[in-house]
Amino acid sequence: MLYARQSENTLDQVIKKLEAAVAAHKFGILGVHDLKEKMAAKGVAFDHECRVFEVCNPIQAKKVLDADMSIANALPCRVCVYEQGGKICVSTIKPTFMLSLFHNDKLQDVAKEVEATIIAIIDAACQ
Repeated sequence: MLYARQSENTLDQVIKKLEAAVAAHKFGILGVHDLKEKMAAKGVAFDHECRVFEVCNPIQAKKVLDADMSIANALPCRVCVYEQGGKICVSTIKPTFMLSLFHNDKLQDVAKEVEATIIAIIDAACQ
């Protein structure tokens, strides 16, 4: 269900590598959520570093949405960069798993393509 990697690099280094890898693979970053910052703004103390990146390739997204607009609930893909146990981790829910929830076998090829790209992006970010 999840693809996860650890990195020996700092949070900032991993984020910079992630941003570069997203662009290199012709994906875009639609938004970044800093959960520590968001929770602090709501008066909630949260001591963990966690950034949630919303990433998308519009060509692939169009293929999926043309087949089933309800899949918009699962888009864009999310890649999380967080600190856990003194390590920086990067993870995503596999697109093949996510799209399998919609029971549309025609989309498995697209899901496999997107998944391969997201895995390559995460691997690059963790080097």
